[in-house]
Order: sequence, then C-alpha cells, then structure tokens
Amino acid sequence: MPLVNFSNLDFNQIKTTLRDYLQSNSSFTDYDFEGSNLSTILDVLAYNTYITSYNANMIANEVFIDSATLRENVVALARNIGYVPRSRKAARATISFFVDASDITPPPVSITLKKGPVAASSAAFGNSSFVFSILDDVTVPVLDGVATFNDLPIYEGTVLTTEFTFSSRNPNQRFILSNIGIDTDLLSVTVKANEQSTQSVKYSLQDSLFSVKSDSKVYYIQEIEDERYELFFGDDVFGQALEEGNFISASYIVSSGDSANGVNNFSFSGKLTYTRNSTEYTVTDGISFVSTGLNASGGESIETISSVKKYAPRIYSSQNRALTADDYETLVPSKIYPETESISVFGGEDLIPPQYGKVFISIKPRFGDFLPNLVKQNIKNRLKKYAVAGIVPEILDLKYLYLEVDSKIYYNSNLAPSSAYVSSTVQDNANKYSESTELNRYGARFKYSKFLKIIDDSHESVTSNITNIQMRRDLRVVTNTFAEYQIGFGNEFHIKRMSGYNIKSTAFRIAGNPNSVYLGDLPNTNRIDGSLFFFTVPSVNSTTPTILRRNVGTINYKKGVITINPVNILAGKIKDGQPIIEISASPASNDVVGLQDLYLQLDISNSTFDTVVDSISSGLDPSASTYISSSSYANGALVRETGVLATVNTDGLSTNVTNRTIATTTTTTTTSATGTTTTTTTTPSSTGSSGSASGGGQSGSGGGSGSSGGGSSYSY
Repeated sequence: MPLVNFSNLDFNQIKTTLRDYLQSNSSFTDYDFEGSNLSTILDVLAYNTYITSYNANMIANEVFIDSATLRENVVALARNIGYVPRSRKAARATISFFVDASDITPPPVSITLKKGPVAASSAAFGNSSFVFSILDDVTVPVLDGVATFNDLPIYEGTVLTTEFTFSSRNPNQRFILSNIGIDTDLLSVTVKANEQSTQSVKYSLQDSLFSVKSDSKVYYIQEIEDERYELFFGDDVFGQALEEGNFISASYIVSSGDSANGVNNFSFSGKLTYTRNSTEYTVTDGISFVSTGLNASGGESIETISSVKKYAPRIYSSQNRALTADDYETLVPSKIYPETESISVFGGEDLIPPQYGKVFISIKPRFGDFLPNLVKQNIKNRLKKYAVAGIVPEILDLKYLYLEVDSKIYYNSNLAPSSAYVSSTVQDNANKYSESTELNRYGARFKYSKFLKIIDDSHESVTSNITNIQMRRDLRVVTNTFAEYQIGFGNEFHIKRMSGYNIKSTAFRIAGNPNSVYLGDLPNTNRIDGSLFFFTVPSVNSTTPTILRRNVGTINYKKGVITINPVNILAGKIKDGQPIIEISASPASNDVVGLQDLYLQLDISNSTFDTVVDSISSGLDPSASTYISSSSYANGALVRETGVLATVNTDGLSTNVTNRTIATTTTTTTTSATGTTTTTTTTPSSTGSSGSASGGGQSGSGGGSGSSGGGSSYSY
C-alpha cells in the first residue's frame, strides 16, 4: 500500500481511504463495499486507526511545553529547565490579644502560644469558616500581670508534619509530601542525626546552585504529580548529603488559597501554656477578645498551567541574572514578588534627563494600589543576587493615568425599553472593558475605535455614539511645604484654544491667597510649550475667570509634562486620605498609551453615558429638522468640580479649610410639535460639608534635589 499524506485524521476520511485501497485491488473487483459485512469490517479498521492516530497525536503534544495540556506534563517539562511553579499561598493576617495572668496560680513569668491553630474566623465568610495557624511557638513575658501578644502574624490553614528516616539501603527512596495545597514559602525542614536525637538542624530552601557549598545545609523542592511536592537533598558537592538514619521532619501549612482573603473577624482557638519547676500548665482563663490588625490577604491559588508556560522559558533564558528589562519583568513576579499583577521596567537612560546606572521598576500588586516601603526594600535586597554589578534598581510608586469618557449614545426608541436601560447596558460593557487585561497592565493602549464598537454593539437599539476622551492624573501635594511639582501624562496634549485653558484642575489653596485657585495654561506660538497661571472663578461653571498670578510654571504639550514652580500649597481635594489636585487634558490622539511606569485605567465612576433619542431612526423626525447634534470636541467649564477643600493633619485625618459653594447646572430641553426647542437652565447652589478622610494613603513618590527657596522637588 503506498504511503498517503493524511491532512485530516477524520474517521470518515480514514474509512474512505481504506475502501479506495481495497477497490483498487483486483482481488476485490466484484465486492460490494457498502454491504453490511465489509462495511462493518471497514468501520472496525477505521476506528482502530483513528484511536491509534489520536493517541499518537496527543502523546506528541504532551512532549512540548507549548502544546501540553496535562499539568503534570507541563510541570515536568518546566522542571527540565529548572523552573518550580509557585505553590498555593496561604492568606495572612495579624491579630492582637492579651492574657490577664493576675489570677493564675502559680503565677507565670512568661506565657507561650503553641504552634498550630490559634484563631478561627468568628463568622461565616463566603459560607465557609477558616482556621489560622502559626508555625512556631511564640513566647511573651508577663508584665504587671498581663501577657500581651501584639501584631501576631497568622496564616490560614492547618499545620501538618511529615517525617522520614533516611536509609542508604533504599536507592529509590523519595521524600514526598502527600498533602495538596501546601504553601512552600511556609515549609520548615529540620534534620536530626536519628529519631531519638534531641539536636536538630534547620535546612534552608535553595532554588539554584549558586553559592552552595559541599557542607551547605540546604534542600531542594520540586512539584510532582497531583500538585504534590518532593524534597531532595545535597550530594556532598552541592549541599551536604544525608547520612544513614538521619531523621527528617517537614512542617508546613495546607491552606485554602485565595478563599480566605478578606477575613477580618477572629476568635481565639489556640493553646496557651507556661512552665514552672519543670511542670507545664495550660492557661484557659483571662484571655481577651481578639482584635484584628491586618485583614487576611495575599492568599493565592497554585500557579496556573498558562502561567507556567509563560514564565518557565523566560526564567530559563534569563539564566538567573537580571541584565535586560525582560529579565527583571520575569524574575520579579516569578521568584521575588509573586503578588505582582503587572510590572513595568525601563532603564534610566530613557528618562529626561537620563539617569545612567539605574533601572526603574514599577509594580502593580494584586491587592491594593501601592507597595509598602518595607516590601520595596525587600524586593531591592533580593534583586541584588540577580542584578549586574553597577546597576542600581529603584522601585517606583504606581502612577495612574485615568481616562474619563463623555459619551452621547444615540438610540432607536422603538427597539429599547427605556433610555436608562440603554445607558446601563452600555456602562456595564464599558466597565468590562475597563477591567480587561487590555487596560489593566503596564504598556496598555486604550483603543478608541474598539471602544466605540463596544458601545455600538451594546444593544440593538444603539445607532451611533459621539464619545470624547479626557486623560487625568492626580497630583499628590505636600501641604504647608514650599515645593516644586512635575507631573507627566506620557501622551501629547491637544491644544484647542491658543487663548489658553486647555487643561483643567480641581481647586486648591495656596499661601498668601484666601480664595480657591485653579491651574490654567497659555500656549506659546510654537504650539510646543507654554506657561501656567493661577486663576479663580465665581463658580465651577463660570466662563469669566480672574487671573491671579502668571508664569507659575511651564507646560510641554508635545511631551505631556506639567511643571509647577515652587509654591506653598495649603489644601487640596482629599482622596484616599491625601490632598491632591486633579489635572485633566484632552489627548492629541484618542488612542492613549500607558508610557513606561504609567498604569492606564478607564475611570467609569467619573465618566458619563448620556442617551439621546435618534429621531431619524426612530421615525419621529425623518426630515431631521429637530435632530440633536452632539459636539465631537470636549467643551464645558474651565475647571473641574472639587467639593470640600481640606488638608491632612499628622494623625492622617482631614481638616476642613474652607467650604466652597458648588454650582450644579441642570438643563432641560423640550421640543414642540412645530420643532421649536426651549432650553431652561437652573443653577442651584449647595454648600459642601467637611468630609473626613481617615487613614494615611501612600505618600508622594519622587524626590530629587531641592529646588530654589529651600523647598523640595516632587516628580509624578
């Protein structure tokens, strides 16, 4: 039989090929191949061939990491290039409580909280309850009759211990942890000379062969089938080898992953003891209620197959060293800070002015908006063993570039139940787009045409839309401090008016002026740069500004950079416990890009989706004599609405500085049968109350050298 190139291993195709072969054989000239007997034989042969070819195809797929589908095969292939997938992570929280030992007899000198379960979620959380544990005993002294456990870190899950005895007579001995859901970061391995020995040595986890000596007390770990883990030890070349009879003890926490994130109410369920005269006593009375410091967070599921396929080849290509930006973008989320949601890395030579010898890293964590300073320092310290000598890594605070949408949605009223339904449907789809990976990452690009299509496809009644885009950044200010500020948008500004007022800001207070002021701009004739000025208006909707001070800074429209000369800002709009100034501008291109360390976000809460009846499509006005047109260009007031201006005391609470009168305009348009349009505008006034913002947000990033006048310089 000649070889046939099969392009499609289909059952019917195989059967047809077998029948054609038999028909071409002269021995079967007079046979009826559609008869029941031969047809059944051909079905069996075709089915057998089909199963064999399918199995061969699947086996071939599982040999390569890109096409493998079974987790154990993907993990095994990743293991061949030295990659260990991230394990499940236990949610972490902190609690505090005290023990009144004044009535305990005999009186204790110290009290020990035994390792294992210490707290439980006091109420059902997501129809589940969770146990939180500690891995080691915690002992605190009794002072004035009270033992206080402050900010005790606890981990969701149950503490388990697996023990092994090494035998050199068993060459195939394996040290397998049989439980699923282990957090390998909390794994503790100790080795004793034998099971009866009282002296133990703690071994440390090692993920590479660098700096490992022949007598290093290290162990290695790898994931095996069914999401379990196997331990293995050195060979007297890379790490100290085990000896006959060595007793290995592995303690770890089996957790529920991300299911416990958010738990904030705990009840005590631990064991407290103390020892007097070689006798151990158990404490059951005098235990206070448990107070929560940090809510449970940081729990994660085991690394997914797609993530292993993504990072394993990149880790292999980086060879455990951080040389290029891609190396940093791979090492940080995979080996240093797994809670990374998105990361941006760029060299100092790309900055203006350049900062040679530095690499700048901006990280968006999975939980929260900013990295604590302690986490930043830990990342920098761990990067030292990967970074090239002479390259200094710097961790930057997250910088958001917000996009605000003003959309007029035209719809056929005959196809929609109500205008509110259309607006709600469009807003839901826009919100899904804002939460997609196209925007929620560094280097993202807002695709204007795609966004317009999302609006048009939201409902069959939508006929078209006119959508304007504004980009906004929040400038965090340091109150009562003489400082210079610079903020970049990473995108070119659109100059609508050469007379100025192309950017808009919220109100703020400056020293030496009792009024609320705003930031304005005036372009130069070259349409590349311009100057800034402070002005005031009677109300937020007024178009009659009064300029208070000129040349207070510069603006570069091409680069999208605003620089404010040294100024003492007294108060601003409060957001997340920090005084800020919102600054917005129209982009020169509606396709906005998140440049370098700018994290692009579509701000749905500050966007508007107004519906307009398409009178032509609805058949209400076929002649279009009363058709309502919407502008394709951003219009409106010269400033942004602010609310109450406030400053922040050292205790992190906002203090009211001034109550501003906020004017809101309501416009009602009615159309008569003759086509006459009447517009009524009402401007009620409302006095804002002094809002209170608790908690201290992240302080402004940047630094730089001090500016003239003894102030500081802040770059955002």
